[in-house]
Amino acid sequence: MLHIAGELTIYRAAELKELLLQALGQSSGDLEIDLSGVTEMDVAGLQVLMMAKQAAQALQRNLHLMNHSPSVVEVFEILNVTAFFGDPLVISESPA
Repeated sequence: MLHIAGELTIYRAAELKELLLQALGQSSGDLEIDLSGVTEMDVAGLQVLMMAKQAAQALQRNLHLMNHSPSVVEVFEILNVTAFFGDPLVISESPA
């Protein structure tokens, strides 16, 4: 499981893109991403997650998002992208 903490924004998009692609390259199974530590998210961060989902599908693997922080849930709901990821929105118990 990969944990993402802090901002998931344009300021970290390149770094997180590389991290996610590396994680996909290093594992042979499905990739789970824990989003409980995400404190802020913007469209660039969402695009990184979408890119990772598509990269996983291209490798015939699954990418699952887990423990969505309130910041992630807010963006998913505003942009109505929950169905794209196919995972239920599950808010973590601890604040981000």
